[in-house]
Parts: sequence; structure tokens; C-alpha cells
Amino acid sequence: MGSFGKGLARICAVAAAPKAAEMAAQVRAALREASTIELRIDWLVTDAERTRFLAWLRNECLGKNHAGRMRRATFLVTCRRRRAGGLFAGSIEAQLYWLIQAREAGCQWCDIEVETLRELPDQSIREYAVPPRVMLSLHDFDRTPALDRAFKTPAHGEVDVVKIAAKAHTIADSIRLLSLARRSRNCVVSPMAEIGLPARVLSLREGSVLAYAPVARATAPGQVSLHDLKYLYRAHQINRRTQVYGVIADPVAHSLSPLMHNSAFAARRVNAVYLPFLVHDLRDFLKAIPEFGIRGFSVTLPHKQTILKHLDDCDALAADIGAVNTVTVRRDGSLVGCNTDYLGVLQALEKKLTLTGSRVLIFGAGGSARATAFALARAGASVFICARRESAARELARAVGGESLARRALRSESFDAIINTTPIGMHPAAGISPLAAGELHCRIVMDLIYRPERTRLLQIASRKGIATVSGVEMFLAQGIAQWELWTGQRAPSAVIRRAVLAALRSEPKNAQSRAQESRRRP
Repeated sequence: MGSFGKGLARICAVAAAPKAAEMAAQVRAALREASTIELRIDWLVTDAERTRFLAWLRNECLGKNHAGRMRRATFLVTCRRRRAGGLFAGSIEAQLYWLIQAREAGCQWCDIEVETLRELPDQSIREYAVPPRVMLSLHDFDRTPALDRAFKTPAHGEVDVVKIAAKAHTIADSIRLLSLARRSRNCVVSPMAEIGLPARVLSLREGSVLAYAPVARATAPGQVSLHDLKYLYRAHQINRRTQVYGVIADPVAHSLSPLMHNSAFAARRVNAVYLPFLVHDLRDFLKAIPEFGIRGFSVTLPHKQTILKHLDDCDALAADIGAVNTVTVRRDGSLVGCNTDYLGVLQALEKKLTLTGSRVLIFGAGGSARATAFALARAGASVFICARRESAARELARAVGGESLARRALRSESFDAIINTTPIGMHPAAGISPLAAGELHCRIVMDLIYRPERTRLLQIASRKGIATVSGVEMFLAQGIAQWELWTGQRAPSAVIRRAVLAALRSEPKNAQSRAQESRRRP
């Protein structure tokens, strides 16, 4: 007891709560999923709460009548001061007091921030009866520092592990942290912020001693929940043979593509992981492809058209469409693009409508609109384009032999189907609609947005008695085509559908729970 071990033991569940009872409940929940647990006692709001929690921990860990998971667990205690980004308002002497109390309660490890170590006599922690294994941590919530100059590593034996957590502004920042883990023994790296999420998931593969994941509340920007790190990304199972895929987007947090692809990898027992990449600058991501070992990636807003100029090859249909949603990385590093949105639109609409001879309005003129327009035109439909940028609508209409319409024409024109290809109404701004009820003169309305499953636009259409098609159908079809292209296997379609629909249908309940939780916070 006292070392972190291998595999699942390297996922560190983080318990952080304002009250002792809630903290204890988080520890119990964590023990069902992990054997390494960080106890953020700086989150406890008073010394009385810290006393109550450590008394509970002592009884559970060291009590004669208790055994099992508590005894086998490794506990890392943290009482981070405000100066170092924590919540503890006390002095260094008070911080050390609580760390000593935590050792007496059964904690084997403690986290000492570099700010505290620098203020100790002789910069030594070994003079104090804190937990015997020491992690020295540096947190920079503003940037990724010059790592070689971040701080002088203490003499051998003074600390057991060094941790660096820093905010990543670019994907390149997160790669610099990973490179530190590769070349350093006994090091923990934690890229902070959403852009660093893929590197967090891959950090164990690169040599980081631990990967942190909160049981409930996130304690640092960009953390992945314990459930997702263990079950969605299976971070503890990732190794050098794991194939890496992902989705590039801005924003990307709403995407259910990681759930879809990772569920399929798990079902087919494929050693692969699919990650969400927040990409502000395509060049930043493209430079990272060899660093992460990426084998393929999905492309969505706003990169479906701009990715074209970075490809080494592209299939003829995607080139005609002028938009790519799927890229395969060849063994020589070259990038090959194609478009599976095309198939997704056809499969979703053909169940509801005979496309040959039908009149279909496409609202929008971006990458998804282009795939939709080409698919419908080649299926024999008469295509109409309406977009905020009328010049873009005219250009797309010419490309597919269709007709562009001004927005005011929607009040009087009628169609067999209307398809929204814009992001208006997408989670989290789900309460708005790109079109008004008076503009919906058709038999079918389809929304390419899949989150939420029933968008505001589809709700308005339903109230008018118009048949609707959720963007989930296109999302599933295009994603399954991607998965099969990359793996060369038949996708577990039923597994994928169940996972995605379950996630979408649980969101209203989860949103209500989060609202209740936020009201309980101090």
C-alpha cells in the first residue's frame, strides 16, 4: 500500500466537496471505480468539516472492523492554498497541520505545491510528519510555462513524484506537456482547458504516473469525469498499439461522436480510441497528427471546407461537393478526404420521401449544406437554397443545378421537404429555431442537428402537423460509414444506436440534476 501501481490504479479519482458527508459519499462512489483517490480537503468549507471527514476516514481506513476496498486503496491528500489555485485560506502551518492529520487518518500520499515548498526552512518537507510519499505540484492556470525553467526539481529523495498542471491555449501546448512525461520518470502531467482534453486522455500512454478524474465536481478546467475516462475513453487500457482517431470542431464539447465511435470500438474489441479535438487553428491540429499517432478524423464545423487545401488526396465526390467530413491518415502521413454526410442524408430522407422529382429547400450554404445539396440533386430532386449569405446560396445553387431563394420567398413557396443545415438551435443554445412557423410550408422538415434529438425547429413543425426527421438519423449513418471505412469491419450498428439515443434521451434529466446541484453549492 502506498504506490500507485499500474493500469486502472493510475486513474486517480478526485473527491472534492464542501461538506464532510458529501465528501465521504464521493469516496465511497470512487472506490467502486478506482483504487487511487485524491482527497481535496481544501474544498471542505471549515476546519470542523475537515475534522469530521478525517475522523470518518480514520475509522474506515484504520478501524479494526473495516476492510476491503478502503484498506486496499491509495489515498493522496491535497490541501492546496489559494495562492496555488486551491481553496484553503489558512497559513502554511495550518496546511501542514491538516496534512499531518490526514496521515494519521490513513493517507499514504500528500500533494505539496511548489509555493509551499519554497517557503519551508531549507525547502524540505521531510522534516514534517506528513504522509510519507510526497508529490510536488506546480499549477499554472494562465499558460503552459517554459517547462525546463518552471522550477528546479528538488534533490533526489526529497519528493517522490513531480506534477505539472498547466493551461493549454493550443494543442501544441498540450504536446509539450506530454513530451515532459515521455522523458521524465515519476512525473504527472495534466493539460488544463478543453483544448488539452485529448492529451489528458493519452497522458498515461505517454508515461504520466496518474490521470486525474473527478467523481462529481471538476477541480480543474478541462477535466474528464471518472466515468468517461474509465468507460468512454478506457484511458487505462491505451497503449502504444492503440489506434487514435478523433473529431475536429469548434466548438466540440457537444459532439456525441466520441460516444458513437468508442462504443463501437469496445463492442468489436478494437484497440482504438476516438477523441474530441477543439481546433481553433487547423495548422495547430495538423502538426499534432504524428505526435498523437492519429489514424483518421471526422471533420465538422467550421472546418469541412477549409480542410480541403490541406489534403494530399480527395475522392471525386468530396471534391465536387467541396466539403470533407472524413479524413484517413495513410501510413506515410498523407491525408485522404471523403464525404460520408452524403450517404447520411440519403439514408435518412429516403425512408420518408421519394426524392426523384421532389422539391427540397436547403437552409444554409456551409459544408453540410453542400453535401446535402449534391446528394439530393444526384437523387433527382429539385434543389432550392436559402442562406444568410445570398452569394453563397447562389454559388451552391449553380453548383448543383438548383435555384437560390431569398428569405422572404419562404412565406409563399411550398416544398416537399425543408432541411436545416445551419447550427442554429444546436446544444447548448437549443431553445431557438432557424425558421419560423410561417416559413414551413412542406410535408417534411429535417434538421441536421442531432443534439438535442428534438430541436426547436422540429417541435414547431410537429405542432403544424408536419412530419419530422431528426438529425440523429444522418449522424448515425455518416458515423457508421466513417467507422467502417477506418476499420475495414462491419460496424455494430445496434450498439451505436442504443448508446447515442440513450445519451440524448437522458440529457433533460441530467440538465435538471445539474440545476439542482448548482443550487446546493455554497
